[in-house]
Amino acid sequence: MVGRIVNAIRAITALALVGSIALPHPSPAQTYRGRELVHAEVVANTTAVVPARSFTVGLLLQMAPGWHTYWKFPGDAGIPTEIKWNLPAGWRVGELRWPIPLKLKEPGDIEIYGYHDEVLLTQEITPPAQLAETSVKLAAEASWLVCEKICIPGSASVQLELPVGQTSTAAKSELFGRFARLSPQPWPGDNLSTANWKRSGTNLELALTGPGFDSNSAADFFPIPPPSIVVGHPVIAARAPGRIDFRVPLETSDAGASSIDGLVVLGDKANRRAWTLPASHRVIINSGGSTNPDSSSGGILRFLVLGLLGGFILNLMPCVLPVISLKIFGFVQQAGQSRKRILRSGLAFTAGIFAWFIGLAVVLILLKAAGHQITWAFQFTNPYFVLVMSAVVLVFALNLLGVFEIALPQSASRAVSGWSDHGGEAGSFFQGMFATILATPCTAPYLGAALGFAFTQSSALLLLMFAAIATGMSAPYLILCAEPRWLRFLPRPGPWMSHLKQLMGFLLLATLIFLLSVIGAERGLGAVIWTSCFLLTLSLACWIKGIWLTPVNPAGTRFVAGLVMALLVVTSAAYFLGAKFRATNATSAELTGLGDWKAFTPATLQAELDQGRPVFIDFTAAWCITCKFNEATVLESAAVRDAFRQRGIVKFRADWTNADPEITKMLKQFGRPGVPLYVLYPAGRSSEPIVFPELLTKRIVLDKLETIGPNVAAQ
Repeated sequence: MVGRIVNAIRAITALALVGSIALPHPSPAQTYRGRELVHAEVVANTTAVVPARSFTVGLLLQMAPGWHTYWKFPGDAGIPTEIKWNLPAGWRVGELRWPIPLKLKEPGDIEIYGYHDEVLLTQEITPPAQLAETSVKLAAEASWLVCEKICIPGSASVQLELPVGQTSTAAKSELFGRFARLSPQPWPGDNLSTANWKRSGTNLELALTGPGFDSNSAADFFPIPPPSIVVGHPVIAARAPGRIDFRVPLETSDAGASSIDGLVVLGDKANRRAWTLPASHRVIINSGGSTNPDSSSGGILRFLVLGLLGGFILNLMPCVLPVISLKIFGFVQQAGQSRKRILRSGLAFTAGIFAWFIGLAVVLILLKAAGHQITWAFQFTNPYFVLVMSAVVLVFALNLLGVFEIALPQSASRAVSGWSDHGGEAGSFFQGMFATILATPCTAPYLGAALGFAFTQSSALLLLMFAAIATGMSAPYLILCAEPRWLRFLPRPGPWMSHLKQLMGFLLLATLIFLLSVIGAERGLGAVIWTSCFLLTLSLACWIKGIWLTPVNPAGTRFVAGLVMALLVVTSAAYFLGAKFRATNATSAELTGLGDWKAFTPATLQAELDQGRPVFIDFTAAWCITCKFNEATVLESAAVRDAFRQRGIVKFRADWTNADPEITKMLKQFGRPGVPLYVLYPAGRSSEPIVFPELLTKRIVLDKLETIGPNVAAQ
């Protein structure tokens, strides 16, 4: 089910609408190749606004023949229409009311719910009791997805200006009345009709009884599941006079899913009636059998295996290489130690990996519950997070280079005297967490599909998926620590380790350069300069610690050194970061160095597709090392560049460094939680887009390109 995502998003039209008093002007249309696809305007059922008296407004969408928009639950694919009002202070807006949708069948066993031809989405608006204005302007931002063989996002700024008066008359009565008759009605009540739910394995069973449920009329159930539940296609399981039984397949691991909201729809397309089935009118009957979905269910188990494999491969991805030094050096230090100590250190290292992944999952669950879009490695889209990580990496590097030593205070050392020297388990724990934080910008092969599935599931499954990824990433180190005899293949400890330790420090400085490049991409050159000034001051503070803040120095010297360090760090942070860094931003000149790539926007994408040109989109980010690896070794190689040029393919680079919301929307439509993502749109409106794997090779790209033009040999 999750794999059934709209895979032909082509473009977006965003045009402003200008209203006039009482009657709005028609909106500029959403067009594609010169054809009007969606005509949008906002209408009201009143000629004037009366203080404190509610009235109804509606977004009227008129679609071209054969095209459709989506209901509030789109089904297997699609995006529901959204309306965001910008009203004066003191105004209230009611819940969006959706007419009964159509159930539409599409190729590939895709089932969606939407509207053909025309739809009016209404809301009740209540003005305040006091209105000083002679007229009011009601403005909103509307967005939708319109589809036929391809899908094109559209949006518009709509507005309506109405006079303020003490009386008003009805307006647009025929239009509002027609769609009012298509609105679902409240459930009639259990004294007339009953709705009994039962969980049976991986299915929900709904039994409807009542005088209207005869055995001849058309009947259907349109589900409205919460985000944590993924449903299949409801079917009629049995019919009898006065009774209809529906079966709703579940594709979720939520064991507590025993019922869902929905519409009960009776009658054919020309004469339909529908009733809402909300929680307050349900009669829930739990089945006597197990309520857990089949643990061998192919879908969930397959994605968990992909998460496990993706976590393991994460150790081999380019984004992990700069921090692999911490892991290697830790194992070299442990060679020759007792088995118990090695195992404890390995378990602590693994606990650090799990702590980060589970903590990240909890944050994502909270964001999801608050209504935010959740994505993988979202923290790297925040320049302040990258700045903090830069400081942490620098401190670790200076420690490895011998500028100062990280050691616990004497009181803390006595408190953890049962641990290894200098709190070894604590050090291993934070090494595991630190290495994992720097690894999360990558979406390893197999990991993108697994995360895309998990982000649409219940909180329990999301936690389970992140636990699977953590297990896969930590497995090599757990195995090595559980069988320490394999450590004998590592060199014996000796003086060479001091030199290796310093080399690891330089590798961490390379990671720092990468993080500074991310800051530059997010906030511009000025941000890199002021961050470097702060890091230089931080380095000076670490040097002071290494010389004067040591146990061999007198207490007075240590006090003065600590005071100077604190003043340096606090004042430099306040000046360089609080005053200078905050005012920086990436300039347009810094963002245009794309070579033969074009900067992606929905409008420019639509313009190229309108001309019938093939298009390739590279969804990337400055902090995604996997993306940069693919670009340097594949996309910028001579063979691939020549192949793009020979076929006349227009290349777009969709930069997600700062979590652009339009790019986020497209990533979600392709079922991806983050970058990298590579999509090829062949020329021709009937062609399906081609999605590439996360890790590219020249052979993969050239083979895909061969499907839209003459053969190109790999070099």
